[in-house]
Amino acid sequence: MLGKHLLGLYEKALPPEMNWEERLQAAKDLGYDYVEISIDEKDERMARLDWSDEEKKALHKAIEKTGVQIPSMCLSCHRRFPYGSKDPDVRQKAHELTEKAILFCREFGIRVIQLAGYDVYYEESTEESLRYFLAGLRSAARLAEKYQVMLAMEIMDTKLMSSISRYKCYKEEIPSPWFTVYPDLGNLTAWGNDVPTELKIGIHEIVGVHLKDTLAVTPTFPGQFKCVTFGEGCVNFAEELRILEKLGYAGPYMMEMWYQDGMNWKEYITKARHFMEDQFKKGVIEIA
Repeated sequence: MLGKHLLGLYEKALPPEMNWEERLQAAKDLGYDYVEISIDEKDERMARLDWSDEEKKALHKAIEKTGVQIPSMCLSCHRRFPYGSKDPDVRQKAHELTEKAILFCREFGIRVIQLAGYDVYYEESTEESLRYFLAGLRSAARLAEKYQVMLAMEIMDTKLMSSISRYKCYKEEIPSPWFTVYPDLGNLTAWGNDVPTELKIGIHEIVGVHLKDTLAVTPTFPGQFKCVTFGEGCVNFAEELRILEKLGYAGPYMMEMWYQDGMNWKEYITKARHFMEDQFKKGVIEIA
């Protein structure tokens, strides 16, 4: 817990060779309340969306045995298969992956799918790709509404979705209650946003918050959006957590970290949690 908030751990913070029971139990043992599953662009993670009944039963069993839930999914496979692609087969694949992900979530009680805010990633962004992207999001929102699974746009490491204000432009086009926002405090800060204003703009649509440190974007530096040790980046966690508390945010927080070969992952994950607990306490004290 982080105060009264559930505190989650990103799947990729743990060694990839773990099975699901081991992942969930490790998160529990390290003081976390839940795990966020990743469906990224790797074949083995996308293959989860086509699991057999036996493979599904194994995850159900792991959840039941450990008591650790998986309430959210990071659906980043759209980097490889983006809605905005000039290739119609890739766009069709993007739609298929979204529907499979939504049905996967329904199977396991996953409530929130975090969407990657890229029109394209490995292609050049164009007016056409942006139109395709918007059409894809509209279609995704209709599916989400059908199956009652929340879609949440992440604030990203690229300019297109670099602020809650930018998300709100898409929200105006897609006014569905099933299309919301999932800000990443690291990304939000690294882009030089007025973070208090951004959080206030989005507070009634925030369904989850990523906790991650970053290095800021400057005219001579593209920023660093991954693998920055907590406390060594540009994010003022105490202040930003204080703001969220003042705004009445009651949702979960999710620690976004990445396992690297040779690291003492248990120590790293534990230190990160202790750091964030200290930052949260500082923020709460400032409120009082």
